[in-house]
Amino acid sequence: MAISMASASLPIFRTMLGNLSHFLDKGMAHAQARKFDPQVLASYRLAPDMLPFTRQIQIACDSVKNGVARLAGVEAPKFEDNEQTFEELRARIAKTLDWLETVPAAKLDGTEDKDITFPVGRESTRTMKGEAYLKHWVLPNLFFHVSMAYAILRHNGVELGKADYLAGASR
Repeated sequence: MAISMASASLPIFRTMLGNLSHFLDKGMAHAQARKFDPQVLASYRLAPDMLPFTRQIQIACDSVKNGVARLAGVEAPKFEDNEQTFEELRARIAKTLDWLETVPAAKLDGTEDKDITFPVGRESTRTMKGEAYLKHWVLPNLFFHVSMAYAILRHNGVELGKADYLAGASR
């Protein structure tokens, strides 16, 4: 039996964004317990040429909202990308999750063979079929940026483990 595009995407998006919000809660608690400004974590990056923590959260949210919008043929909301605090990042995740609830699953189902053209870099585009776009672009991008956010916090001593990554929001 085949699974639908909605069932292959929406629950995963909700779980991973919920887990990302859970990471923020643990990061904030870590900063408060150790009496330092959580802004230190928000601007942290693992390597000089890597995007900072805030951008990892923003891009994870964008991967979800833009991926769903392209597949469903609806307009994605525009976010300013000006979040700097954990509270603002948590609000960004919540806005993305709220928007996801407005997209009916039926808009995603049946898009497996739909041509999806999307920007790659500043001046290029790429076209993939819907199922390939979901499996080989949207989901890997989401997992990458959630993993980088996790790694940044973990590197800075936040007590996160595999259970937080896999099921943090539902624990």
